[in-house]
Amino acid sequence: MIASREKLIDRMHGLGFEVLPSTANFIFARHPQHDGGELMQALRSRGIIVRHFKQPRIDQFLRITVGTDTQCDELIAALTEILD
Repeated sequence: MIASREKLIDRMHGLGFEVLPSTANFIFARHPQHDGGELMQALRSRGIIVRHFKQPRIDQFLRITVGTDTQCDELIAALTEILD
């Protein structure tokens, strides 16, 4: 899980996301040019479920559970398409 999390973080950075440090089975990430709620909806429409909290200080972040490498690949592919 640690290796998958670190790989996911690196790939999220490559897409321009800010990712908070994590030792858990999830990450908090936000993109400086895209609204967190809109990203969550765009992912949901593609069958990818992430958490979004409408609370001060974290309302632009997505909580993303670190899944299998295949699931992480699907997330990165969807985000790449959404951000284009």
